[in-house]
Amino acid sequence: MPGSPSAAGASAPVRYRFPAEWEPCGAVWLAWPHNRDTWPGHFEPVPSAFAQFVRAILQSTPVRILATGAVAEDCRLRLRESGLAESDILQIVDIPTNDCWVRDYGPTYVIAQDGRKVAVHWHFNAWGGKCEPFDADAAAGAKMAKWAGLPRLDGALTLEGGALETDGAGRLMVNPGCLLDPARNPGLSKERISQQLNHFLGIHEIVWVDGGAPAGDDTDGHIDQIARFLDPRNVVCAFAGSDEDPSFAGLEANYRKLRLWSRQTEPGVTVHRLPTPPPRELDGAAVPQSYCNFLRLGAERMLVPTFRSPECDERALALLRELCSGVEVVGVDCFDIAWGLGTLHCASCHEPAGPAA
Repeated sequence: MPGSPSAAGASAPVRYRFPAEWEPCGAVWLAWPHNRDTWPGHFEPVPSAFAQFVRAILQSTPVRILATGAVAEDCRLRLRESGLAESDILQIVDIPTNDCWVRDYGPTYVIAQDGRKVAVHWHFNAWGGKCEPFDADAAAGAKMAKWAGLPRLDGALTLEGGALETDGAGRLMVNPGCLLDPARNPGLSKERISQQLNHFLGIHEIVWVDGGAPAGDDTDGHIDQIARFLDPRNVVCAFAGSDEDPSFAGLEANYRKLRLWSRQTEPGVTVHRLPTPPPRELDGAAVPQSYCNFLRLGAERMLVPTFRSPECDERALALLRELCSGVEVVGVDCFDIAWGLGTLHCASCHEPAGPAA
């Protein structure tokens, strides 16, 4: 049945658990933007927008920023201009990068059976070889784990963090286009990939969400632009408000598939449509805009991208506040960042609280 879950080695012993983002957060990692080709002709406002993102995170959570050399100096300057300075809770870490999308090349943090934290370092090849160079990004995850004093597991798959969404209890939402991809994992079957996700993340149920992604997406459909868990019983799914939107058919197919799955899984799940803003283009290219790309900072806070579309922005914030009772839902302007084809979740890598193993 389309959208139905698949087993992921449920009979195997669970050695590690992939925690949900609403669990306690120890720190958020960012990578300072410096690659002008990511925002061709529109880079100038981006560093200041990142500084405001840093400020928003720091209201509750420590921040670690990957930057080296001249990039680190620019980072310090922009932070000072925003009234921020290095401290115990705002650290610049001397690790080079090619680009800022640390969600995708940073580690996936898991909790071992003894309750301690471990970093899974997947293979990274820039979304199936779409961008060159990517050598620094491919090496950054291992360096992040070493800097934090965490043991590292070398993941057996080529994948990106933005392709994975969990409820923290063994269920996972993914888009098969990001994993069953000959440019990422040639020759690997769905069953083999499921076994690896079980081994490294403790996943026992996968729902494959493959309808489509927002227009402009260049990741082959990262789930963090499509659908997210709010808690074990509620999922939001990106939805185009008009059938004239080029994303309408694909996003509606995702919603239908998730609805089918929601009636089969345990505990049961309610799927809520989270409308996207009107389509936007810049220099003739579609800009992917999805409120699903929020960053959850533990149980108390959620940072949500906004796109200077006041009516749509407020509607999305209001829905998330209604569904996440007791959570501080904060809008963060991502109008400029989004031209790089990602926003808050794509540009961050959250590290759960807990001791190193």
